Amino acid sequence: MSISLTERAANHVRGSLEKRGKGIGIRLGVKTAGCSGLAYKLEFVDDAPESDRAYENHGVKVFVDAKSLVYLKGTTLDFVKEGLNEGFKFVNPNVTGECGCGESFQV
Repeated sequence: MSISLTERAANHVRGSLEKRGKGIGIRLGVKTAGCSGLAYKLEFVDDAPESDRAYENHGVKVFVDAKSLVYLKGTTLDFVKEGLNEGFKFVNPNVTGECGCGESFQV
């Protein structure tokens, strides 16, 4: 199972990298946080460590560290607009519960 980006998410990341003027992709990971225990973290990547696993969708590279990959296998990252709000949406088949505010999850 891999990590994937929808075309909308890839277009958004590509545009952000272009505006930033540097970067080879994004890193998706998890950290301990929130009511449910885990939260997603997303950051730009300028130089990817060899220990990261790399995936490419729609011309955009996504890097994931081995520790986070356990929680993220099969995840799809989408970019959605709902009314005045827009942002990334994580579709993670491993999630067994989420906190009420949607900031954290558990597996």
